[in-house]
Amino acid sequence: MSVTRERQLVETFVEVADTLVDDFDVIDFLLTLAGRCVRLLDVDAAGIMLIDQRGHLHAAAASTESARLVELFELQTDAGPCVDCCRTGTAVVNADLGANAEHWPQFAEAARDSGFVAVHALPLRLRETVIGALNLFSAESRVLTEDDVRAGQALADVATIGILAQRSLHQAELLAAQLQSALNSRIVIEQAKGVLAERRQVGVDEAFRLLREHARNHNLRLSDVARDVAERSAAAAELWGA
Repeated sequence: MSVTRERQLVETFVEVADTLVDDFDVIDFLLTLAGRCVRLLDVDAAGIMLIDQRGHLHAAAASTESARLVELFELQTDAGPCVDCCRTGTAVVNADLGANAEHWPQFAEAARDSGFVAVHALPLRLRETVIGALNLFSAESRVLTEDDVRAGQALADVATIGILAQRSLHQAELLAAQLQSALNSRIVIEQAKGVLAERRQVGVDEAFRLLREHARNHNLRLSDVARDVAERSAAAAELWGA
């Protein structure tokens, strides 16, 4: 690997690290990375596909419109190097589209129509978990060297880190929201217990039992029943007793 390549890689990693803040834009991050792949690996276009939490593959970013369209076609036909890479977690390197026309006939034709003659796919993978693939498109039959593949995989690994960081952030935000919702519900339930205990002239434990029993008998959420009681809503009239 040349000194120039090493320097460009270092600069790319520094630039990417600067974008990985709490509120970073993941699509802009992936577009930047795709552009850097084109410059560093001497390919003509790059794209990134991601697997969602349901296992579906999506085109997330591409350096050119032609690459984006080829990726969308690959998704529609469910056949191509990226699909294979995501399924196996193994890189597809130096796939000449002429030689692989029988393996991916529709994809090969669509890619050639867009001006590409070779394609490569590197997995976005953390240990055994594959979350997508980095696709590299060439308009000429240029072979990626071992150093090229190593550099490309390093960039794919950076993309993986960024994506997982964002997913972890969103998961943390979701858990925080769920926790806050639970705490808010608990406050309302405590209020409802006090209101119902006073209204029915019973103990707080009995009031809570009545709340839960009413929620279960009417297939309602306890927090919703408690809110109706706390707000002395007409919806809670049945709980007021005789």
